[in-house]
Amino acid sequence: MNVFVIGATGFVGGALARYLAARGHLVTGLARTESADIALAADGITPVAADLDSRRSATIDAALRADAVLYAAQADPALETATVDRLTRALAGTGKTLVFLSGSGVLLQRTAGTWSQDSFAEHDPFVVEPLAVSRKASEDTILAAASGGLRAMVVRPGVIWGPGDHGHVPMIYQSVAATGAACYVGPGLNTYSHVHIDDVIRLFTLALEAGRAGGLYHAVAGEAPNRWIAERVASDLGCDIRSVTPQEAALVWGEFGALVMGASCRLRAVRAQQELGWRPEHTDMLSEIGAASLRELAAHST
Repeated sequence: MNVFVIGATGFVGGALARYLAARGHLVTGLARTESADIALAADGITPVAADLDSRRSATIDAALRADAVLYAAQADPALETATVDRLTRALAGTGKTLVFLSGSGVLLQRTAGTWSQDSFAEHDPFVVEPLAVSRKASEDTILAAASGGLRAMVVRPGVIWGPGDHGHVPMIYQSVAATGAACYVGPGLNTYSHVHIDDVIRLFTLALEAGRAGGLYHAVAGEAPNRWIAERVASDLGCDIRSVTPQEAALVWGEFGALVMGASCRLRAVRAQQELGWRPEHTDMLSEIGAASLRELAAHST
């Protein structure tokens, strides 16, 4: 299969591109810079000099040459909206496959560290997080395109972990560098569903092979309240744990990081399991605690 990956130099898109190339697919990847071009070529991925802004037309041309397009970019919302609109219009009626990587942030709940009983399957109604309105609109555009001769699907994972991730576990290690303690917001009972990068790749692969047009698939393997994570990090480093206010959290992680670390975001992967037979193989995000690369994030605290 000829697969074009938008976001091929990112955490998820890069893993997808390398996985597919290693299994004999012809993979092309969007390269915004010369260094990205070199990195993709070194991984056996054919670079496409393009972007989602001034060279968007080159991106669309590359999509039209492919059998399947995987959108895994983390772009400016305005650029994403414009690109998704152009992609779906250009690919309409071709019968090609377009899989869009979204995220559970669209249904994030601002709980300031408190527990939420709410957990959402793929088509459960929810109130959209205001900062993710444009992302939800992109999801809707992709899913609507499935009625126009395009095999379009959305994959919506929880927080993704694995080697090199930037999720909750490394953020709590970073809080030790900033404060000397493993931090959580409020009571720390807020919970984010999580999934390993390898399981996300398997879900994308299943969607490519057997996903239905208009399919929306959650990827979730487990969940852990932030206080649990902080307690395990503190045990690993021999430091204290500390509850911080949302205002203090902004000083530790920045405004957006504080929002994420104080939020609840819980998913259930019903359609992914029923329609695609997907089952996560990595269910314990806390198993990455103790990794040398994570301990290095806290090194400046001593």
